[in-house]
Amino acid sequence: MALSFPSDCRYADSHEYVRPEGERVRLGLSAFAIDQLGDIVFVELPEVGAELSAGRSFGSVESVKAVEDLLAPVSGVVEARNESVLANPEELQNDPYGEGWLLLIRPSAPEQIEALMAADAYAAKVQGQG
Repeated sequence: MALSFPSDCRYADSHEYVRPEGERVRLGLSAFAIDQLGDIVFVELPEVGAELSAGRSFGSVESVKAVEDLLAPVSGVVEARNESVLANPEELQNDPYGEGWLLLIRPSAPEQIEALMAADAYAAKVQGQG
């Protein structure tokens, strides 16, 4: 399967992405990370109103292979979480950049977004890791 990395997203070393949407960002897990995990069976996310700190764990994704911590690519407050992915973790695999998003966050330090990798840099980073 050819992995795609939308150019309107910024990517963290830990394989989370953010897609800016006005004053908020939509956060998810990259197609590469999902491909590496295999079949996802459980997703744990923070409640609305939770404060995330960049680089700190905010939840986890469990697959048949492993349990991986999710690390916040930016600091901010959770404004929404994707309840659909919590109920149907396979949505994460089917459409990671669409219906499979995880959180909607209001960043407290928007400059952190610029520090993340652009799609081409992220694609180059993961190319040899598969």
